[in-house]
Amino acid sequence: MMNETPVSDVKPEAVGISSERLERVSAWLNQQIASERLAGASVAVGRKGHLVYHQAAGLADQEGGQAFAEDTILRIFSMTKPITTVAAMMLYERGCFQLDHPVARYIPAFEQTQVWCGGAIDDVEPQATRMTVRQLMTHTSGLTYGFMHQNVVDEAYRGRGLDQNKAMNLAEWVDALAEVPLIAQPGTQWNYSVSTDVLGRLVEIWSGQDLNTFFKQEIFEPLGMVDTGFAVASDQAHRLASLYRPSNGAVMGAKSPAASPLKDRDPGLQLLDEAHSSAYLKMPTFFSGGGGLVSTLFDYCRFCEMLLQGGSLNGVRLLSPKTVEFMRKNQLPDGADMAAMGQPVWSETNYEGIGFGVGWAVVIDPVKANIVASTGEHHWGGAASTFFWLDPEESLYVVFMTQLLPSSTYPLRRELRTQIYQALVD
Repeated sequence: MMNETPVSDVKPEAVGISSERLERVSAWLNQQIASERLAGASVAVGRKGHLVYHQAAGLADQEGGQAFAEDTILRIFSMTKPITTVAAMMLYERGCFQLDHPVARYIPAFEQTQVWCGGAIDDVEPQATRMTVRQLMTHTSGLTYGFMHQNVVDEAYRGRGLDQNKAMNLAEWVDALAEVPLIAQPGTQWNYSVSTDVLGRLVEIWSGQDLNTFFKQEIFEPLGMVDTGFAVASDQAHRLASLYRPSNGAVMGAKSPAASPLKDRDPGLQLLDEAHSSAYLKMPTFFSGGGGLVSTLFDYCRFCEMLLQGGSLNGVRLLSPKTVEFMRKNQLPDGADMAAMGQPVWSETNYEGIGFGVGWAVVIDPVKANIVASTGEHHWGGAASTFFWLDPEESLYVVFMTQLLPSSTYPLRRELRTQIYQALVD
């Protein structure tokens, strides 16, 4: 089953977008394919309640010659995180927890988790203050990722199979994770991490359902996100795209910290995960709230439109507008940006002038961030170079889908921002 292609019911000019200037977006998209940066990609733009632009180009599977379509199913990796965070905030509204509650209140294994002091893995101290739920939502929990390759803590993640071995279920994995020291005291640093996977486990505890069931019953079915889930339906397997990397590029992991785009690449792509044999064709044991979902361009548009409308879509309300407004606020201590919290660059993005809300990055100073954007614009992306952003000031959302790992390969997100904002004329 798949959603039908939405029909734009107004011309772009009716919502302050130039049709002529949107042609530059199409030209940019086609150039990504012609230059062999990407095998295929798609873009959708919604403004003031109307989907006014959607375009796909290139191939979903170069080897088989399958076209990249607007209904192509894709690995969205970390674009799973905002969905998990929305799930948690739905349960917050039901009174299941408070944001400042210690994580150990619900997952006792974290009660004894130590904090690494900078030497050997056993050079540790107790948590000065206990890790909270909100710190999971803002990546200030002290957790990290195994693919970082920066210190003995992420080495311990890899050594214990916490980054690759997903044979265990989410509950077992979280208990094993709690045995590894934190990379920093909770609340003192922003570190991209498995925090949202732990949050996914909390969703299971609070709801009494596994994450797959909660997502399906409480978010995907109500919003009509029929192609989004932890696996591709067997009768839709032909719609899954293959995953690629640059032919001369190294894949460091799900994302590349402190990386800059590589300017001088030989053209061409190398297959990483062939669609017809992908693990995503089978339901996993481990439901990763941090990166496990597949989705489509239009499914994610429905999720974005729900958020842009303050938590409601087509009469279905998931969140209160007040809750969504809170999620859009920078949550970092003293209004700091991510650069000040220890992460000056992530993927291909400079994080000066960028804060972090509940589940996504938030623009707090466009000038400092060196991008044309609105204060309050919020966004996130996935390891395979997918990206979305919401701009409440402009009543705008944009979704970009492709399958190129890692996301630091090219400055696609900055380039697309430029193309979209130049098309706004009112």
